Amino acid sequence: MMGDKKHIAVLTGAGISAESGLKTFRDSDGLWMGYDVYEVASPQGWVKNPQLVLDFYNARRKDVAAAFPNAAHTGLASLEKDFNVTIITQNIDDLHERAGSTNILHLHGEIFKMRSVADEDTIYEIRNDIMLGDLADDGCQLRPHIVWFGEAVPMMEEAAAIVQQCDYFVVVGTSLQVYPAASLLYYTPPHLPKFIIDKKIPATERQHNLRCIEMPATEGVEELKRILGSA
Repeated sequence: MMGDKKHIAVLTGAGISAESGLKTFRDSDGLWMGYDVYEVASPQGWVKNPQLVLDFYNARRKDVAAAFPNAAHTGLASLEKDFNVTIITQNIDDLHERAGSTNILHLHGEIFKMRSVADEDTIYEIRNDIMLGDLADDGCQLRPHIVWFGEAVPMMEEAAAIVQQCDYFVVVGTSLQVYPAASLLYYTPPHLPKFIIDKKIPATERQHNLRCIEMPATEGVEELKRILGSA
């Protein structure tokens, strides 16, 4: 039950984790840590060179394990004192969890999980490396539990329902260029109060009740809390 608290839905992207030292591929002309994203984040890339893909995500897993939540992550978690908060994140890291948020929907998968190549519902926790030859219980190779470019986003329908029913919708640190996640802004009812927090506000179609907070995520979340009257 939601109780009497207002419900905030928050869409977060790579910009919120950038302040924790995790790189975003959009910052470097389509290269992610020096790689063409389609070589390491697409079904075609997996078929072409699965070892490269595994090596790439094994390295990303180490990066995430070494990173820490920043003030934007903890600021969003602290909103739970005054609001019901649902985090809808495009990020594959676990920084929202470690910051204390309790209701998180990962649109694009999770770096600390792996799954069978044959069954997206056969999922396991993973903290170390995934190797070629590591098999799921169904006998198939294990791969990162990541939604790659060209794959369906299974949590999208649930996310759309959330933003249609919330009291506030907040976008933090996303370029609004990766679909279908970027379309969530347009699922919101016209009357709904909406906020975009980013150091460079992305272009959007005209929106009613949209307030832009052009700041880095850490500063912008603090400003959002001030606007919402949350200590």
